[in-house]
Amino acid sequence: MDRTRRRALWVAPLLAAPILMLNAGCGFELKRAPELRFRTVQLVGFKARSPLAEALVSSINASQTTLVVESAAQAQVVLEALSDAREKSVVASTAAGQVRELQLRSVLNFRLRTVAGKELIAPTEISLKRDMSFVESAALAKEQEEAQLYRSMQSDIVAQVMRRLASVQSI
Repeated sequence: MDRTRRRALWVAPLLAAPILMLNAGCGFELKRAPELRFRTVQLVGFKARSPLAEALVSSINASQTTLVVESAAQAQVVLEALSDAREKSVVASTAAGQVRELQLRSVLNFRLRTVAGKELIAPTEISLKRDMSFVESAALAKEQEEAQLYRSMQSDIVAQVMRRLASVQSI
């Protein structure tokens, strides 16, 4: 290795250090789960093995302050799913009747109450929809795209529910 190259290898980290030090105080922080004002919550009304319920459990348990429990005796509040549905409808078709565009919907109706029955969040509906083109020759790829769109909507719904749970002031 020649001398100038060796010197460059030693000088480069010294030049980069001030830049790294400036960025260290920029205020960047990873997104984390909001802090909830209650310690335990029970989820009721979801279908067995509901992907939305599983995502909510993960998100709530990821918060620093709250855990999901199985029984009402352990819970401070109850998150009740009034409905949890996924729908698919045809939006456009050809003259021959072939489907060209679909609309996917994911809907969650829920409310939050104390175990004693005091309503903390009135019945609320979160509804998301996505349009998806459809080509019969790419049916398998479109099936995977549909699953991805539903996962994306589910993540959006979970984030909205978490923000609403974080907005509860008192129990």
